[in-house]
Order: sequence, then C-alpha cells, then structure tokens
Amino acid sequence: MSTPAPSRALTPVRGLAAVVGFLVCVEVASGVLQGYYTPIYPQIAEHLSIAEGDINWFEAAQLIVSALCVPLLARLGDLVGHKWVLLLSTLVTALGSWGLALAPGFSTFLLAWALQGAYVVWLPIEVAIIYRRTAGTGRQSLLTRRAAAILVGALELSVIVAALTSGLLVERLSMSTLLMLPAIVVTACLALIWWGIEDTPGQSTGGIDWHGLGLLTLALGLVMAGLVLVRLDGADSVPAWLLVLAGLAMLVPFARLESRLPEPLVDVRLLATPGQWPVQLTAFLFGMSVLGAQIPLSTFAQSDPEVAGYGLGASSAFVSTLIGVYVLCMAAGALGLPLTARLCGPRGALVLSALLVALGYALWLVLHDTTAQGLVNMAIIGIGSGGLVAALPATAAAAAPPERTGFATGMTNATKTIGGAIASAVFAIALTATGSLEGPDAGRAPFSGYLTVWAVCAGAALLAAVALLALPRQVAADVGGSALPETPAGV
Repeated sequence: MSTPAPSRALTPVRGLAAVVGFLVCVEVASGVLQGYYTPIYPQIAEHLSIAEGDINWFEAAQLIVSALCVPLLARLGDLVGHKWVLLLSTLVTALGSWGLALAPGFSTFLLAWALQGAYVVWLPIEVAIIYRRTAGTGRQSLLTRRAAAILVGALELSVIVAALTSGLLVERLSMSTLLMLPAIVVTACLALIWWGIEDTPGQSTGGIDWHGLGLLTLALGLVMAGLVLVRLDGADSVPAWLLVLAGLAMLVPFARLESRLPEPLVDVRLLATPGQWPVQLTAFLFGMSVLGAQIPLSTFAQSDPEVAGYGLGASSAFVSTLIGVYVLCMAAGALGLPLTARLCGPRGALVLSALLVALGYALWLVLHDTTAQGLVNMAIIGIGSGGLVAALPATAAAAAPPERTGFATGMTNATKTIGGAIASAVFAIALTATGSLEGPDAGRAPFSGYLTVWAVCAGAALLAAVALLALPRQVAADVGGSALPETPAGV
C-alpha cells in the first residue's frame, strides 16, 4: 500500500521574481490611490455638500499623517520586520479607504482620508524587503535597482489607468459605490502580503524616538491648527498666527533633542550639511506643487467658465487624460535625466528641472483659457517634476554616509510631504469663498485663489532652483546619471 503524499502547506513564496510580483500588486494599489480620486474631486465636494476649496483640507490632513508615519514606520520595520509593517500600514490604509466610501459627512471623510495616508510608506518598505531578500547574491544593489524600477513602472501605469477608470465611471455609479472600488483593491493586498511575502526579523537594535516624534507632531499640529483658524476667522486673526509661530518655535527644542540622541528620529546634524540642506529644502518646496496643487488643478479644469467666469469646462474624463499626460511626461523627465545630466552637468540638470516646474506654473498665470493650453502647461510641469522626482533621493544618498543613506532618501519624501501639507492648507484658505469648515455654504472658489496657487507653486520652484545652486558640485557629480525614479506620490 502506497503512502499518501504529504499535503503541502501554504508557505510564503521565496523566489525573488515572485516576491517582486506580489509587491507589484501593492504598487498597483498605490497607483489606484494616487490616480483614482483626482478626476472626481468636484463630485466628491458635491457629494459632501462642501465648497471645492475645502477639498484641500483632505490632502493637508493626509499629508501630515504621511509625513509623521514615514520615519516612524520605517524605524519600526528595522526593529520588528518589514513584512509586519507593510501589513500594518496596508490595514490602516484599507480602513481609511472603506471609511471614505461609508463616511456620512465632512468630518468622518476627513478622518478617513487622513488614515489612508499610511500608504506612503509602502514603496520604501518594499525596497527594504527586496534589499534584504537579495543579500548574499553579489548583485544586491543591481537587483534592488531593477526591482524598484519595475515597482515604479507598475505604479505609474496604474495611476493612469485608475484616473481613466474613475473619470469614466463617475457618471455611471453612485459616489459610495465608486469609492468602494479602491477599498476593495487595498483590502485584497492584505491577503497577498500575508501569503506572498516572507517574514524576516528586524536587524536593528534600540528603540523608537517617541520624544522626538511627539515634539514633531506637536509642531506640525500647531502650524496646521493655526492655518485652520485662518480659514475660519480670517487672515487678520491674531490667535491663528500665534499658533503658527508656536509650531515653528517647537522646532527649536526638537532640533536640540535630536542632535543629542545616538539614534534620532531625524538626524538634524546630517540635514545641516552642505550636501543635504539644498536637497531637503528643494524637496520641501517641490512638495508644494507636486502634492499641494493637484486638487486645485482638478477643480479649475472642471469649472464651467459660463457659470464661474473661469475654468476649462472639462469633464472628469478629460481630467483623467490630463493626468495621463502629466504622468507620462514625468516618466519622460525621469528617464531623460541621464541625458540632461550629460548636457548640463548633474547639478545643472537639477536646476533645469526646477526651472521647468516654475515655468509651467507661471504659464498657468497667463495661459488658462483652453484645454490645449492646460495640456502644454502640465506637460512642461511633468517633465520638470519627473527630473526632480528621479534625482532628489539619489542626490541625498550621495551626500550621506553609507549607514545613513536610507534616512537621507526617506527624508526627501518626508520633507516633500510636509511642504505639500502646508501648501494644501494655504491653498484651501486661498480658494475658500464662503462658509465654515464644517458645513460651508455653496460657493465657488474665487479666481484670485487659483492665481495664488499658481504663483506660489512657480515661486517655490524658482526658490528651489536657487537653493540647488548651493549644492556642492562633487555631490551632484557622484550621482551622475544613475538616479532611479522614485514614486511620483500625489500625481
């Protein structure tokens, strides 16, 4: 009598190609979150009975959560293992996504949108998983770069597909049903991560800098609370500006604490070096446009000029096309960075990318009457943004010691996110016509608010170009043309 073959237990797939395949699914979900909502922002505002300008508060809240959770979850991954942090962040993102579909009003929708910001840590954690998985191969850096390029490619493609999908479905489905689709995609990722990613223990020792995290949270919270009061009470509100100043003042004890710790949440001494501060300042200024301006661009494009007196009168489907052009141009800017670096020098390529972003938003100030003008403006912005997205992490890594490269590259994402959060709050104030934060009366944003958005984005990009001129030539030369595209978060 033959012995029955033992049943195979479900075990994590161990082949690198299979692991990358599972992580591609996670990046597809990330692309859905980044591309799906942008074409339907005006419809979301109508669904919640809020003014279009107040949609920016959703983005501001999410970006603040993202900025705080990146260093925390990255550190937690080093301590307990990256798979569990990926699972935790996906679970929180899924809860936030379902909350958006089921939210009865503005406040609950705002909370759910903020929780969804946990997805921002996915790509750094995925790269860390691949880096650990390829240890001992003799080609660890090469395999990690190739795998990361596959992940970014899947992300960019899914952003375009998601934007096209929501633009086509918005007139066919109820808003609750429409918002359930991203939640289903994210929830499916939980099972894929659980089964497909092997569990490797964390290698780091020590703990988490809770005191630093608390001070940073307090500083950002005070600044955002002050901006909310400006929204409610007006720009002449003294308490509002006192809160903003108090938040900025909290950065002083935060910096002093971090400079004394052996394992700080934020290595302020490294950030103050000549090779780091121009890059991190550029990331902050760049975040104002790449993350903060997406909602205003969507609402402006869909505004009817015969009703509002401005806008392109575009449909959600056209906004999806606009996003597709923008993302494709970002990819072109990133892939063309090596050629630009050879022609203009590595530092010159960075400066040129920032100047293109400044030019694109400056053109919005004078060319905003037709869809053709909008496409040209966004194409220029996309090419410049792609160059910055590709080069900033690599430049930060080149200016950091080997044991701090992960921190340096992660900080470009964190500072970019903080810049986007502050810009989103400022833009919400500029675009608010009437009403309170909880339930504003129906009203369209003033055209002057859109001019403010474009002027701030153009000015910030121009300041970034100036800051990059202070970057030491040797740091930029070390990057050369080998920069790897990073996630185009917020496209």
